[in-house]
Amino acid sequence: MHFTCAARTDVGIVRSGNEDNYLMLSDRGIFIVADGMGGHAAGEVASEMAVRIISRELGSLRGQSDEQVGERLRQSIRAANEAIFGRTLAEHDKRGMGTTVTVLALLPNRYLIGQVGDSRAYLLRDGALLQLTKDHSYVQEQVDAGLLTPDQARVHPYSNVITRCVGAGMDVTPDIYFGNLQNGDLVLLASDGLTGMLEDEQLLKILQSDGGPQKWVDRMISEANRRGGLDNITAIVVRIEGAGATGEQPAVTAASAG
Repeated sequence: MHFTCAARTDVGIVRSGNEDNYLMLSDRGIFIVADGMGGHAAGEVASEMAVRIISRELGSLRGQSDEQVGERLRQSIRAANEAIFGRTLAEHDKRGMGTTVTVLALLPNRYLIGQVGDSRAYLLRDGALLQLTKDHSYVQEQVDAGLLTPDQARVHPYSNVITRCVGAGMDVTPDIYFGNLQNGDLVLLASDGLTGMLEDEQLLKILQSDGGPQKWVDRMISEANRRGGLDNITAIVVRIEGAGATGEQPAVTAASAG
């Protein structure tokens, strides 16, 4: 499968440091976005540990089945969780640190995603932008319970409170998503510094504009900063150029690890 990709992280306008980290391993079809938390450089440590450990534990996915890759994703995220949590116990200044993680693994004509937290993955196909992942956040739980609308959730004072992260406890349960890919599909991974500043309609408009992955990433980050840049901003865009056109719908499937 052939694809082009680009990524960038930006400190934003308000923050003094960048606690986001990302990794693109295009030769292995692995892409990771992590948004750290904890302050005093601890968040930066957590997100860096997550991308490093997950990429190492995943190894090569060549020839693996969906089930094998899904299990490898779960175990790699859990390994990162164990290492980060252990460090919070061993180092006083790292207590309370953690990170979101969203991992994209490309396989022939399909994708798998492992996710914890509120960094998101989207799929753009045939003019429609679909959010593939579901936030582990307080406001998402309120939306699910019918207590908030999505629009209310976006501006809620607790919109940045997440309910699941890597490093907060002895174990973590990642959500695993999988689906098919077609020629022309775009996959976007982003920290909430982007999705908290731009509506889905604005993301769609940029991803449908002239250019390619690098121009789209740059435009999204510039627009997020223009609208306030309240948080660190990270985005990865992958454009699929050589998948088999099956004519199927995205057929997104989610499965939580037990």
